[in-house]
Amino acid sequence: MPKIEEELDLALELEKPKMFKVLLHNDDYTSMDFVVEILAGIFHKNQIEAEKIMLQIHDKGKAICGVYSFEIAQTKTQQVKQKAKQNEFPLLATIEEDG
Repeated sequence: MPKIEEELDLALELEKPKMFKVLLHNDDYTSMDFVVEILAGIFHKNQIEAEKIMLQIHDKGKAICGVYSFEIAQTKTQQVKQKAKQNEFPLLATIEEDG
């Protein structure tokens, strides 16, 4: 019986996943200390980074807290929403596609 070999040339192109920015928005009620706490606890920023981002939020109306895959960005925004609600703050986190 003859041996038949088939070669399949499958070009597998792995695409980088789309990345998403998580932004926090300024409001008139959420304390600066709470925003710093969120940045440290959820976004793993050190004290200096957290304070710098908090001031950007305060001065410019919003700031990027991190860039993540969609699922992680979505989880982070939910964590912010939950913690803000527990502490009775209206802090808003949104997601925007990066790039």
